[in-house]
Formats: sequence, structure tokens, C-alpha cells
Amino acid sequence: MQKTKFKLALVQMGGAPTNDENLKIALAKIDEAAVKGSDIVVLPEMFSCPYKASNFPVFAQRDCEANWKLLSKAAAKNGVYLVAGSMPERDGEGNNQKIYNTSYVFDRDGKQIAKHRKMHLFDCDIPGGANFHESDTLTAGNEVTVFETEFGKFGLMICFDIRFPELSRLMMERGAKMIFVPAAFNMTSGPAWWEIMFRVRATDNQVYMAGCSPARDESGGYVAWGHSLVVDPFGKVLNQLDEKENILYQEVDLAEVESFRQQYKILKSRRLDIYELTEKSR
Repeated sequence: MQKTKFKLALVQMGGAPTNDENLKIALAKIDEAAVKGSDIVVLPEMFSCPYKASNFPVFAQRDCEANWKLLSKAAAKNGVYLVAGSMPERDGEGNNQKIYNTSYVFDRDGKQIAKHRKMHLFDCDIPGGANFHESDTLTAGNEVTVFETEFGKFGLMICFDIRFPELSRLMMERGAKMIFVPAAFNMTSGPAWWEIMFRVRATDNQVYMAGCSPARDESGGYVAWGHSLVVDPFGKVLNQLDEKENILYQEVDLAEVESFRQQYKILKSRRLDIYELTEKSR
């Protein structure tokens, strides 16, 4: 019989100016979460560098380089599944070189079992406020990411991806019962939409949702909202942090997903004779 219960840890970590300092913080937090009995540990979006579009090419690394190796070893050392937030990833050479906002997933043995490149790039122009354009330096990914563990299937997206309901629906249709979202909502989008987005996606798809944010640093160039959280398939916030550096621990039982779906037959009530969601071949 498949295990369905596990302990989740969302690492809401503060940042540092350099890659090496940020990796040192992340590795210490992974160790701390493992000591507390966590099965799955999640890091925030762009945890390895200050969140600024111009930083992404500077901090970017390729698959299997230093950061990747350290995170793989951390998962194996602690015997945990590690959803390694996201980092800038460099791919290609010369004029074909591209930078992605990428999340890696490692299993308990340190083997990479999933990789998600942020599909929707966050560009905003707020009158009298912040202007931020990920598309200045990043390339969008094009894969719907679902991975399997001993507990069941999980979906993985990054920050702005959550704003697009089609993506979470495709993950649900592929069997995901929980979706992880490393994310860095800011001080405008956070209070307006952070909790709403997670509760709506959870209820739409009758899945658990987990958002992992960086801690808030008022002195930083980009100030994150924080408030990492876990929402159940009913849309209830089970646990939520404030803005400070901390680790959120939550016991989750994916068997509850089927229980919710049997009670409230939202997915079964879809009119697939009239409409359907399909993936385009690439």
C-alpha cells in the first residue's frame, strides 16, 4: 500500500549578497529541517542570488555545476526529497546561450528526478512604483512538470506560473495531488494576491498547494512578501508564516485529496462533452 503521509518543510530563508553565502544558508536549513524529521524540503525562488533581473546572468550556473552538486549531496546526506527552490540556470553556448529560472528536485539518494523552468516571466510596470522585467534576461520554459515519489505525484511551478489556471489544471490531470510553488511575491502582489492565488488553485483542482517565499528584507532591492503557506484541497490555509526567516513544518496526508473529491465532486462535474484543456505539441 502506497504511503500518503509525510512531513513537509518550507524554508523561508533570508538572503545574502553572494552565491556561496546563500548556498551555505540553504544547506544549513536543509540540515535543520531533516533533523526535525522532514521528508520533503522546499527552498524559495531565486534563493541563490539577490532577486534582480540583471543578477540572473551573473549568478547563473549550468546543470551539474557547483550548486547542483551541493544540493544533490544535501538531499542524499539527509535522506530527504529536496525541491531546490529556484536558481538562474545557464544553457547553450555563444549566441544560443539562454538563462532560465530553474527549479531542480532531488530524491532521497540525491538523484535529480525533476526540473522545472519558469514558464511565465514576470514583467510589471506600476505607475509611481516598481518596474521589473524578468524577460530582459530570462527565457521562458515550456514543460509542465510533475514528478513521482513514494507518497504520490507532485506538481512544480515557479511564482508567476500560479497566475495561469491552465498550468495547475494540467498538473492535476497528470495526477498531481499537491503542487509546490517556490515564489517571491512582492509588497504589492503579496498582500493583494498571495493567499488568494493559493486558495483558488487548491479549490479549483482539489489539491494541496504549498508556497515557499524568501524572508522579507526591507533593505533589499526587491522586497519579498514572505508568508510561506500550505493550503488544503478545501481551500483552507493549514499553516502560514509571517514575513520573518523561519521554517514552516506541516504534516500532509495525500489520501485526503480523494476524500475531498468524493465529498465535493467539482472535477467530476466538469462538462468535458463541451470543453477540455489540451497540451499543444511542440
